[in-house]
Amino acid sequence: MKIDNIPPPGRLSQTEEDLRESFLRQIELIPNSEKIKSCIQCGTCTGSCPVSYAMDISPRELIALFRAGDMEAILKSKTIWVCASCYACQTRCPAGIKITDIIYAMKRLAMEKNLYPPHFPVYAMQKSFVSIMNSYGRLHEARLLIYYFMKTNPFKLLGFTPLGLRMAKRGRLAYLPKKIKDLKGFRKIIKKAEEMDMPTVKDEKQYIKGAVGYGAVDKQVILEPTKQ
Repeated sequence: MKIDNIPPPGRLSQTEEDLRESFLRQIELIPNSEKIKSCIQCGTCTGSCPVSYAMDISPRELIALFRAGDMEAILKSKTIWVCASCYACQTRCPAGIKITDIIYAMKRLAMEKNLYPPHFPVYAMQKSFVSIMNSYGRLHEARLLIYYFMKTNPFKLLGFTPLGLRMAKRGRLAYLPKKIKDLKGFRKIIKKAEEMDMPTVKDEKQYIKGAVGYGAVDKQVILEPTKQ
């Protein structure tokens, strides 16, 4: 009996297939990213992570979910946003897997696909920060709070008003933001840095759509189409 929207065993849904292919194309820009195949699920990454207690999916489980074909669960998790970028997991991994860099790739993919964890709007802070830096070339704390709470909970902003006024009165907070002198030049630097962020030349790999786990990047695996 065929059930609608549920793929047959060993196959991925169309959404998962697209997410997986996008993710694999992201990490192939990371040097030695193929070592993700070498994960032995030892848990060293999770044990080394100083913020694993605040994660809903541990670093070890991220790779396990990738293997199982559940990229959507990863991208909707708090983990990729909680990551402190300390590189402890990556430094101590016995297989040499670049876990932190892979988490960055997951975060970029989540932003690209607009997949965010519910009731955990930390991404709103990131978007607010980038917006202010692009507009003024420097951070303005009051405007950062305004942008953040307007995207999340405007009523909560009222609770910070007395503190903001006291700080401004003592010269610790500017009422209005000021642009840096050469904002145009600053934007050129940021644009150039974005272009140089990752290598633009990469080896072309043959992806096998629908393959679960590492078979998606293994040229030796041949996946026969499922007969309906």
